[in-house]
Amino acid sequence: MSFKIDLAGISSQVLNQVNAELPARAASASQSLRNASLEILRGQRGGRTYRKPGGGVYTASAPGEPPAVRSGRLRGSWRPVQFGASHQNPAIESNVPYTGYMENGTPGGMIAPRPFAEKIVEKARPEVEAIYSMPFNISP
Repeated sequence: MSFKIDLAGISSQVLNQVNAELPARAASASQSLRNASLEILRGQRGGRTYRKPGGGVYTASAPGEPPAVRSGRLRGSWRPVQFGASHQNPAIESNVPYTGYMENGTPGGMIAPRPFAEKIVEKARPEVEAIYSMPFNISP
């Protein structure tokens, strides 16, 4: 004689509920990344001081520092996105053409790298981990 307990129906329901909540969590995590980008890409830098066209001065970033804010275009360009088959992966993206040059530098070294991506991720990590650690709203 055998006895079987089957959880297939319940686990399917739980999996569906988890999958239904993941896009909203990815959106929240993406927003956390954007907020972190606003913090990392602000403040004083330690590079040279330049005159701005049209008046005023600003202090550029030194190699190895996140980019300094000159016009605010890079800092304000980050938009939350989700990607993947079900939009479950959080991310931010920028459409500013020189973003990659700031992060990695230019070929030939005309502009030295001003890395910021990893700093943004590290700043957002505790909040993103908290978002994904919250209990799922599983109804019986």
